[in-house]
Amino acid sequence: MNSEKINPEKFRWQCRRGMLELDLLLNNFVDKEVATLTQQQKQSFEQLLSYPDQTLLDLLLGNAVSSDPSVAALIQKIRSVSLD
Repeated sequence: MNSEKINPEKFRWQCRRGMLELDLLLNNFVDKEVATLTQQQKQSFEQLLSYPDQTLLDLLLGNAVSSDPSVAALIQKIRSVSLD
């Protein structure tokens, strides 16, 4: 794991999307879990955030599956974080 500090504000800005559902899921994940990400997971999260909104929503709702195993694992991690 790289010792580079993860900047949650950078991710929060990237999580601002055109869909409320995405905003809620992604910002909840950033608030609760981003500090625990490994460097590989951080790169996968950045890759995930580059996807179009509809693709991202389909992945997070389970309507599609990523062919990239590291992105698929991160999606499962995001989906497992409770919304409270």
